[in-house]
Amino acid sequence: MTDNSFPNPFILERADPQILRHGGRYFFTATVPAYDRIVLRGADTLDGLRTAAETTIWVKHPEGAMGSHIWAPELHRVGDGWYVYFAAGEAATATGDVWKIRMYVLENLNDDPLTGEWTEKGRIATPVDSFSLDATTFAHGGTQYLCWAQHDPELKGSNTSLFLAALANPWTLAGDPVEISRPELDWETVRFAVNEGPYALVRNGRVFITYSASGTGAEYCVGLLSAGAGADLLDPASWSKSPVPVFTTNAANGIYGPGHNAFTTAEDGTDLLVFHARAYEEITGDPLDNPDRHCRIQPFRWHEDGTPDFGEPLPES
Repeated sequence: MTDNSFPNPFILERADPQILRHGGRYFFTATVPAYDRIVLRGADTLDGLRTAAETTIWVKHPEGAMGSHIWAPELHRVGDGWYVYFAAGEAATATGDVWKIRMYVLENLNDDPLTGEWTEKGRIATPVDSFSLDATTFAHGGTQYLCWAQHDPELKGSNTSLFLAALANPWTLAGDPVEISRPELDWETVRFAVNEGPYALVRNGRVFITYSASGTGAEYCVGLLSAGAGADLLDPASWSKSPVPVFTTNAANGIYGPGHNAFTTAEDGTDLLVFHARAYEEITGDPLDNPDRHCRIQPFRWHEDGTPDFGEPLPES
């Protein structure tokens, strides 16, 4: 898979990107390097997102919760409302803990998410109160699910596993979550033991969840979970994990650390992978201060067994 008609980088300095197609329009959101606000773009065409005006729909709090590290917003249409899931720490004050990262939800009941009022629905409460982020939601079999990454205090060291739960409403879990993946393989534990950034894709009689693993440098990569479409998704035994990453650094193409992906479709129905990556290997200074994880998009295909074939990160165009 070497062809790509899309200019890349697609949008500069926007990590953790998501492009959602809904109602004949495209919407874009992502982490901004200042980690201080949530932005949306909308356009009638995919290419139009590149130059669309960026609307700030919410800014961080000056103190307390939701005051720092505004990370990985995702826009979803659930029922008659729009919802943005995001992670945030406490404000950087004498008593604030910027690393107390938790998941939060915004709601907008207007038809157009770029207009109307966004209201805070609060924090998503989980049975274990620990570092948690990268919430995503999807509907399947009449149930709305939430999938996210969370630190398990019972495991040694820095880690995040993937958890899944049914939702009672877009900001409330309906029951206890189940762990569907933890970082155990060599490629999931480079520098950090991480499973994060899940995103769902239902196709070919299966439910797929991609996720990102390891540290956020060149080692960052995409893994794949799958379950039968008729399986009990809240049974961890229903999920199988690819033993190898499905999308990784390609030094020959000059693209490093691809990850935190989403999915959309082009106007002609072509399946598209949305992700961020850097165009160089070595990062100077703290990776969190580096703005060069640009949004990129490229088409993907399907293997004969019905699993997605993401190919390799294509070179910049």
